[in-house]
Amino acid sequence: MSPRKYIQRSENGKQIAAVVELLKQQNPILDDAMAVEANMGAVHRHTIRTGLPEVTWGRLYQGIKQSKSTTQQVDDTTGFVEALSTVDQRILDLAPNRGALRLSEATAFLEAMNQEMATGLFYHDTATTPEKFKGLSARFNVIGGGGAGNQVIDAGGTGGDNTSIWFVTWGDNYSHLIYPKGSKAGLQRQDMGRQRVIDADGNPYYVEEEKFTWHLGLAVKDWRYVSRIANIDVSAVEAGTVDLYALLRQAYYRLQSRRVAGGRQAIYLNRHMMEALDALATNGGAGDNFVRLTPREIEGKEVLTYRGIPLRETDALLNTEAAVPAAF
Repeated sequence: MSPRKYIQRSENGKQIAAVVELLKQQNPILDDAMAVEANMGAVHRHTIRTGLPEVTWGRLYQGIKQSKSTTQQVDDTTGFVEALSTVDQRILDLAPNRGALRLSEATAFLEAMNQEMATGLFYHDTATTPEKFKGLSARFNVIGGGGAGNQVIDAGGTGGDNTSIWFVTWGDNYSHLIYPKGSKAGLQRQDMGRQRVIDADGNPYYVEEEKFTWHLGLAVKDWRYVSRIANIDVSAVEAGTVDLYALLRQAYYRLQSRRVAGGRQAIYLNRHMMEALDALATNGGAGDNFVRLTPREIEGKEVLTYRGIPLRETDALLNTEAAVPAAF
């Protein structure tokens, strides 16, 4: 960080100014999800039930047919992001509050890591980027065809300006975050102290350095507790030609969790879809003036809900998704 930037963050040269993060995004998915320690190092192995056992009607003097359920083992991996925050020692020597200045610089790194992880939960794919983890879109990536594909609703968009709305049930038996065995959940900070570094011209100088590391992965134990509204044409939504509530209703009835209690449910959407739903929330016509979204207090905050499920606005969901194809 240059002395000029330090001055810009100071008030009268004495007090560190509040850092206004213009790029700060809302990523509530990281607050909703529970984290579970992986059971195989950096890999978490879990068993998915793929079929139920067969039962028979009994008859006198007749045996009972043997049967068993069918299961499949799935391995989910974790990945990690790292960042180094460095501040020139000479700037720190001038600062009245060294800790506040270092925190000011580190804040940007923390927010960048937060955004990267939230984006990854929706979009990362180990098939193309093996160093990362497998996100939701890579698991729910076709429409129909059985399995997770049956949880994907087609909103009809065919171009490149699509977005998605996700219904997710969080819990140990549904979907959850994972972190490597023996490590700690969440973002970790390590103060590296005074370090000698080299500038672009090969000349040495000294900095105070902080290292940030975050290990994270995603496990989906039961795909029936997640549903995706894919191929939502953003332009068509803005034009008012998409029935978003009909799509929400379809996605809701694909969820197993609407019939089975347990887990923490949430609906994830970006601000464009949130605004569109809010605009449609009340129809002022003579024949239809009921409220479709209802406010509810959750953890001391008023949150809009759909059928009792909180709506979570996140900037991690893009308006530039490619169309999700139908299964062959």
